Amino acid sequence: MIKVLIIGGGFAGCAAAHQLSLSKPEYDITLIEKSNFLGAGNKTRWYAGHPYTFGPRHFLTQDEEVYRYLDKIIPIRRCKEHEFITFVSQDSNFYNFPINSDDIPKMPDKEKINYELSMLDSPEEACDFEQYWISSIGETLYEKFVKNYNKKMWLIDDNKQFDTFKWSPKGIALKKGPRAAWDQSISGYPINQNGYDPYFEFSTQNCNVLLSTEIKVFDILKKRVFFNGEWYKFDIIINTISPSDIFENTYGELPFIGRDLIKFVLPTENVFPENVYFIYYAGEEPFTRLVEYKRFTCHKSPHSLIGMEIPSMNGKHYPLPMKSWQAVADKYHNLQPENVFSIGRAGSYRYEVDIDDSIRQAMDLARYI
Repeated sequence: MIKVLIIGGGFAGCAAAHQLSLSKPEYDITLIEKSNFLGAGNKTRWYAGHPYTFGPRHFLTQDEEVYRYLDKIIPIRRCKEHEFITFVSQDSNFYNFPINSDDIPKMPDKEKINYELSMLDSPEEACDFEQYWISSIGETLYEKFVKNYNKKMWLIDDNKQFDTFKWSPKGIALKKGPRAAWDQSISGYPINQNGYDPYFEFSTQNCNVLLSTEIKVFDILKKRVFFNGEWYKFDIIINTISPSDIFENTYGELPFIGRDLIKFVLPTENVFPENVYFIYYAGEEPFTRLVEYKRFTCHKSPHSLIGMEIPSMNGKHYPLPMKSWQAVADKYHNLQPENVFSIGRAGSYRYEVDIDDSIRQAMDLARYI
């Protein structure tokens, strides 16, 4: 019998377990998760009677097949009027986000902004993140919306440290016209009050799930791991955690940015303007955004739960989108012997990998195997 090990019980690991159990029902699949629950940051938690996830984990995709797959298992409520706004402290005002050309006439320095837009260079020649943005939207809009936000998002001192530019799913272009959610994407959230939790249970029902289990030693080249006091050997390994972890940091530890999440309840049924799901803060505030969870969950309450996200080193949530670190991740990927694979945001070490991408990777991997 073919023995499969899946490392990590987040979306990528659970999706891989389900896809393999569908295509290879004869396989013996074991999923190991260090925490005492499946779902990682996508698991539904409860605070003061309100459901929430660790950050706004809405389902966003342009992949119709992936949407139909997930919607069939856990029906998805479409978020059709899904808007973002950002607070620009220099103007003491809120504007659409991503940046919208309709807002420029409302800005006190609109003449300067329009002049800079008329003088833009080609961003394709840029050598760093700052130059790319200034070449795309001008220095004033960059200062208002991007400069401080990106520095606090990644806990860096200088945006010139970044040598990749197009990793944000929100895009960099100056938007035109009404901005409701994402231009071409399906945006949604599970109808079930427990969010994605039923998916994690359903997707892993045909495999051996070991919660609260930590792999103490990895011997990936021999496709074996040590946990619970014994060595276990497998024919196939699917990894969803950091590639440097499974190779004992041979080329150095891959860095991630974490999050501190502060939750508070306000004494009104709704807090944000209609259709606004979360608010970005582009100034010197220590937090990057606020989330009103009821916008996603449609939870009924006379009060509303707000989440404040503060970048920190707490947890491995976001791989750094820098060529140098992505190259190190690729070195780890190249170490993987036959029938060892890494998927998901952490396993791929790609910030742009989201829920839908993790499911797609699992689908493609199951077909390949």
